[in-house]
Amino acid sequence: MEANKILQADLLDILFEGRNKEYGAYELRKTYNKRLVVALTSMMALLGVLSVGYVVANKAPASIVTEFEMPDPRLVKIPDAPVVTPPPPTVLKPQLPRVATIQFTPPRIVRDEDVTKADMPEITEIEDVRIDKITQDGVKDDVVAPPVEDRDRGILEAPKKVEEDLEKTFIIVEIESKYPGGSSAWMRYLNKTFRYPASAQEIGIQGTVVVQFIVDKEGNVSNVEAIDGPPTGGLREEAVRVIQKSGKWEPAVQNGRKVKSYKKQPITFRLEAE
Repeated sequence: MEANKILQADLLDILFEGRNKEYGAYELRKTYNKRLVVALTSMMALLGVLSVGYVVANKAPASIVTEFEMPDPRLVKIPDAPVVTPPPPTVLKPQLPRVATIQFTPPRIVRDEDVTKADMPEITEIEDVRIDKITQDGVKDDVVAPPVEDRDRGILEAPKKVEEDLEKTFIIVEIESKYPGGSSAWMRYLNKTFRYPASAQEIGIQGTVVVQFIVDKEGNVSNVEAIDGPPTGGLREEAVRVIQKSGKWEPAVQNGRKVKSYKKQPITFRLEAE
């Protein structure tokens, strides 16, 4: 800047001599005073408006609130309705028909010539009427008399015994069928006939097999089948074979007679520990 212009130049122009004035800092510093004046003026104007509003608001008349007093509610008593009691229902008594009766005449001893018809009524006149204090006409008494042959004998017929069909196959009986000779004979038969399946021994299968079969009135065994027990290893098949070869059994007894019945026999397979 030339020397003769330095005294007339602004300090900002001297600071930014030879620098980029388009960068922004120059423009901000140059318009700083103007922006400060505008901000202060705006603030003062806003304060003035608020002050005037406050004064005007304080001088405004207070609003009037009118309170309405609600009158006390008054209950109007409604007179009670008269209680009407319905008349009791009319019960019509059944009109029984008038029954014919004949007056009872107490026995008395009189002479034969003094006996009248009223003293000795005919049997036909009193067999269908009731004995009463008076004699009146009406319907005949319909009471049915017991048969002549059972009258006044007091015989009660014994209940008839229901005959049970002894030819059917019983499930529940009074005395079950059993192996001849009892449990000791049964164990001897098992020890003699029983064969433990090798396949079951190899894989260690053991348990109890329940065999169901029918024992007829002669003790013959039929319809042998295993209904419970290990399903593998051949234990069921061996138990069925043992029952089929067991021969004749003692049949079941029902009402003192031998009957055909179902039988369930368990057979236990147990491996001895080594």
